[in-house]
Amino acid sequence: MKKLVSSLLVLSLLISVLIGCNAKTKTETTTKAAEPTVKAEPVLNFKLAENQSAENPVSKGMLKFADLVKEKTNGTVSIEVYLDAQLGTENETIDQIQAGTLDFARVNSSAMVSTADAVGVFTLPYIFTSIDQKYKVLDGSIGKSVSDGLTKYNMIGLEYWEAGSRCFYTTKKPVTKVADLKGMKIRVQQSDVAIKMVELLGAAATPMSYGEVYQGLQTGVIDGAENDFVSYYTSGHYEVSKYYALDGHMAPPAMLLMSKTAWDKMSASQQVAVREAAKEAAVWQRQAMQDYQGEARAKVEAAGSKITEVDTKEFQDAVSGIYDKYPQYTETIAAIKAIK
Repeated sequence: MKKLVSSLLVLSLLISVLIGCNAKTKTETTTKAAEPTVKAEPVLNFKLAENQSAENPVSKGMLKFADLVKEKTNGTVSIEVYLDAQLGTENETIDQIQAGTLDFARVNSSAMVSTADAVGVFTLPYIFTSIDQKYKVLDGSIGKSVSDGLTKYNMIGLEYWEAGSRCFYTTKKPVTKVADLKGMKIRVQQSDVAIKMVELLGAAATPMSYGEVYQGLQTGVIDGAENDFVSYYTSGHYEVSKYYALDGHMAPPAMLLMSKTAWDKMSASQQVAVREAAKEAAVWQRQAMQDYQGEARAKVEAAGSKITEVDTKEFQDAVSGIYDKYPQYTETIAAIKAIK
């Protein structure tokens, strides 16, 4: 009888152990099955189009952006920057971005207007009163609203970049007053605002791609153009157009665009990293551009360029009627002017 009891106890213990082991195995299996699978980040190689030369702070800003993206994504996203309009004019690269055949492009906001009309308010003459006020507008709710609106065009806006204050430069004679521009053929970007502004000043607006401007000035196809000191210098336009007038008629920001097609290929964490890289690089580029404006002015003056002061109010008065031609911007203009 004692042996029977002992045997039953041993058997009971064995059953308990087996049940426990089985339960543990099931628990471990269930736990392992419940653990989320960590998906590897996609490895992506993108292209970025830039129409400026390597010396321009805008180009340097794009190269810095590419380096920061690689760093912040741990090498999973790399960007190859193509300078000197190798991938096309600004308008061509905008089309490519929309089509999803190009990943990034840095363009002037003036070139964007024919695609996204809301951007046009930033290209109006004398819309900004200072650099500080300009970035309060662009980095605030007004700038965000315009940038966010680009998604309907299959584009993602990645910060606003400094493109300088645009002034007129001419080949034959200096411009000291509005009347001096009368009859001159002035190259402008393909922008309705720029064309209307130049016409209000009495000149003939001549849209032309940036890469053709040097030859146009040299051969007399155009009598002048307009841009900031940095582009005037790095493009070599100062060599064939010696007169630069400080009218500061426009200060449209540059914009870094990304195709939404390319954006959607990235993981959420990569998207965050790209935005962080753009913000950091834009802050750096804005300062670099401001610093280089003074250097570029000194270099062109040393090379023989004649810098002339003008009565800015005379120019402002001459083009003030342009605002009435864009009633869609009335509320935004008032909001911009209210920011000090």
